[in-house]
Amino acid sequence: MATDQGKRSCARCAHYFITHDARFPYGCRAMNFKSQRSPQEEIVAATGAQCVSYEPRIAVRRR
Repeated sequence: MATDQGKRSCARCAHYFITHDARFPYGCRAMNFKSQRSPQEEIVAATGAQCVSYEPRIAVRRR
């Protein structure tokens, strides 16, 4: 997903995670679900709107 077109990228969201379930590899903690596609794609398909739970992931600097 391209963020420059107004779409939010799940990979840059604090709620996004990769699961250990091979059938449903992508997940969203805010919406509490796992899916075969990116959570953003599932939300747009179901509601027709962008995700309202998006929060930018905070980068952690390691020393």
